[in-house]
Parts: sequence; structure tokens; C-alpha cells
Amino acid sequence: MVTGITCAACQAKVQAALSKVAGVKKVAVDLKSGETTIEMDKHVATEILQGALKAYPAYQLSEARMPMPVSEEEKKSWWSTYKPIVLVFAYILLIAGMAAFSGHHFDINKGMRIFMAGFFIAFSFFKLLDLRGFADSYTLYDIIAKKFRGWAFVYAFTELGLGIAYAINFEPLLTNMVTLGVMGVSLVGVVQSVMHKRKIKCACLGAVFNLPMSTVTIFEDTLMIAMSISMMLIMPW
Repeated sequence: MVTGITCAACQAKVQAALSKVAGVKKVAVDLKSGETTIEMDKHVATEILQGALKAYPAYQLSEARMPMPVSEEEKKSWWSTYKPIVLVFAYILLIAGMAAFSGHHFDINKGMRIFMAGFFIAFSFFKLLDLRGFADSYTLYDIIAKKFRGWAFVYAFTELGLGIAYAINFEPLLTNMVTLGVMGVSLVGVVQSVMHKRKIKCACLGAVFNLPMSTVTIFEDTLMIAMSISMMLIMPW
């Protein structure tokens, strides 16, 4: 593109000057926009073309900035991107709700316990489908897995163990304390990645789904932390 062109004479000067550059076959300058199309026999550097206009300082040539291509992932809607995790949450929530209503009253503690059991078991299932793939993604942002890759493998089985513990109501205080610690550490890495706007894959559903790291992951971890704290607060001592 060439700026400073105000009339047909300017247009003619620019086209003539650029046409004299070795390797240039044809020059077409749009009078209104200044958009310039240059056909070449061989590549000519922008600096050389700019040098051809030195005699006319009013005219400045610059490369047109092409729009960055939008990836297929960026074109996807929020629902298309997060549908897998939303559906998993919805199914677990449905089962937990039915379990909480199984008696003559709504048992919120039982509902949260079943929800957490379903959450950890389901999410560990997806991680175990491709454990190495999960580890590759998890080590990109988890503060422990970054330094000790083995923690990524341990983490997947820890989730499974927590899911079973919640399902059978094993040592509720201990189970909730472990959950608080594990999810708290995980949340730190997630928050750091989101704050730094790192475009990396979230490993919450393992390597099966290509979910981007976002505030959705923060909500997921925060919810589990909040539930574990709530269960400890309402726990009979």
C-alpha cells in the first residue's frame, strides 16, 4: 500500500517509479485507497521498493497486513467447545439429585457426596483412557507436575480413589481434606495459566476432548473445593 496519493498525477509517478525496479513486471495503484499490486519476475524486498520512492518523500510504501487466519477451534461456539464437560456435569448432577431425593426429604450432604463421587470417577475415567496424553497436557500447567511428571499419573488414580471414597462414604473428614488439598493445588496452576492467557489444552477430561484452558476450568476446581469445605462444615462432629 502507498500513502500520500491524492491525484492521478501522484498515481502515475508512483507506478512509474516502482516499474523501474529490476524484477518488477507490472504495478497497479488504486487512486482512492492507495492499495498497490505489484507483479514480479522474482521476489523484490520491500526495502528496495521503498527506496524507489525516495525521490518522492510524500509517498510512503508499506506492506499490507494480512488478517490472521482464524483456526477451526476459534470458530467454534462456546456450546460446541464445552458441550462434553457440560453434559458430564449435567448427568452427574442428575444422579446426585435423584440420590438426594431418595428418602422422604432432600439430603444436601448426600447429594454433594454422590456428585463428588460421580465427578471424580467420571473424570478419572477419561484421564485413564489415555494416561500419557493426559500427563503431557497436565504437565504444561500444574505446578507439581511441571517439576515431577510422575504426579500427573498419580493424580489420575488419586481422582479415582477419591471417587470411590465418596461413593462408599469412607472417612468423610479425611476424604474431604485430601480433596481440598489436591484441588487447591490444581487450581493454582489453572489460575496462573488463565491469567497469563496461555492457549493450552485443559486436561480435565484427559486427552479425549480438546478443551481450552479457561474460566470454566477454574469454576470446576473451585466448585469441588467449595463442596469439600461445605461437607466438612455440616459434618456431624
